[in-house]
Amino acid sequence: MTTEQAAVLEKKDGVAVITLNRPEVKNCCNNAMATALQDIMDEIDEDRNCFVAVIHGAGGNFSTGADLKEAASGVKRTRLRRGGFGCFVHPLRKPLIAAVEGYAVGGGFELCLTADMVVAAANAKFGLPEVRHNLVAVGGGLFRLPKKIPCNIAFEMALTGKIYDADFLRPYGILNRVVEPGTTLESAMELARSLLVNGPTALAASKRIMSKAFEWQELEAWENQMPIAQVALNSKDRVEGLKAFAAKRAPVWSGE
Repeated sequence: MTTEQAAVLEKKDGVAVITLNRPEVKNCCNNAMATALQDIMDEIDEDRNCFVAVIHGAGGNFSTGADLKEAASGVKRTRLRRGGFGCFVHPLRKPLIAAVEGYAVGGGFELCLTADMVVAAANAKFGLPEVRHNLVAVGGGLFRLPKKIPCNIAFEMALTGKIYDADFLRPYGILNRVVEPGTTLESAMELARSLLVNGPTALAASKRIMSKAFEWQELEAWENQMPIAQVALNSKDRVEGLKAFAAKRAPVWSGE
């Protein structure tokens, strides 16, 4: 891994590990990082051997959000197909776990909100400080956060612009694990590996259906879920899962 790579992808036994790699600026996201993240998300989505992904930051911080110095210099933000940070509008289709050390604020916090699970260090810091600069958190934070925690707490976070520690967020269920500093990646990888025993096409389908939970009314959900579920139910992995169950052995997933 080199500092010239703004974001780095490594693949480890079915788990894709994404590293935000601008530690000298606390992994704030410039055009290069956003473009790299979009390319990485595309690659993971298309790779049948990658079933789960973990995203973390190099150098002791997750991300402090958008690179405001780049913006202030007059550099125009690259318009990306998947939205800001290369994933805000179209997040990863496969399960994504955020491993948070240090600061996850602004767009860094919004990146956590695109993840399906969050493992945080006990001393991690979270927040949406955009209003303090007369900016607006347009990376999804203003509508994703109220879906994950009580609305009044989401209002407090967004409208005060304060930075909060893991203990503040822990009671609201937004954090799956709170662990010792320096161990979040290890803990997130352990969580990721616990998913690998399950069928990958079923994992992807389950994530997609659950992501629609706030969009569908219950009656339409019964109908809308089926085309998504059929991808898994008609897959080779479903056949393998049933054969493995009958033979009392561990399944060998193919992602097909």
